[in-house]
Amino acid sequence: MKVVILCGGKGLRLKTDNDSIPKPLAMVKGKPIIWHIMKQYSKFGFHEFILTLGYKGEKIKEYFMNYEWLNFDFEKDYGQNKINLLQQPENWKITFIDTGTNTMTGGRIKRIEKYIDTDTFMMAYGDGLADINIPELLQYHKQKGKVATVTGIERKSLYGILTVRDGIAESFEEKTKLEGIVNGGFFVLNKGIFNYIDNNDNCIFEKQPMAKIADEGELAVYPHKGQWIAIDTYKDLLEANKSWRVQDF
Repeated sequence: MKVVILCGGKGLRLKTDNDSIPKPLAMVKGKPIIWHIMKQYSKFGFHEFILTLGYKGEKIKEYFMNYEWLNFDFEKDYGQNKINLLQQPENWKITFIDTGTNTMTGGRIKRIEKYIDTDTFMMAYGDGLADINIPELLQYHKQKGKVATVTGIERKSLYGILTVRDGIAESFEEKTKLEGIVNGGFFVLNKGIFNYIDNNDNCIFEKQPMAKIADEGELAVYPHKGQWIAIDTYKDLLEANKSWRVQDF
């Protein structure tokens, strides 16, 4: 089963120390965000990936073209012009698709429709980390029998909450009140999802397509209680480097 990773956004609010790289290559605990995501899937036996490239997509191509010598010990036999890796590399098969610099998420997904050859596939954003049990997520999707399953994350308020009546505080809760369930960015999708997405580069998956799926009762929500980090700003990246617990791969 293929895993689609959306890698095309500009990430203008990230402002890393090296703005010449796309957000999926921002470093968390010494490895790019996309490496952590792909290792999470391959840990459970999912090794086929489709990367939807956009902003500075050539940098992502360069990273994987140079992946072996960047990440493994090796010996180089100059006499025979051979390189022998001293560790076993990942069993990854990666399809790199340029989906346009300014294309929105829905447009990027629509552009890879022809590369999906199974009834079900998985999808994730290239800027989020989670210790999700992928087989459990997949099983949940099958049990619900809907077109799409999204990982739901319960978000708590970042600020203290005051309950006020007539100008007087009735209660105060310090950073405990739930704001609601948000899109955690890890999906299982049936191929029928493409029927909901306009063939338009300006189509935003999280707006009209997801709203329509939900209105029709075709959107399941898998509750994830474990670790989850959305990396949208430079502050988020700093926090990820402090708090992300690198998985046992």
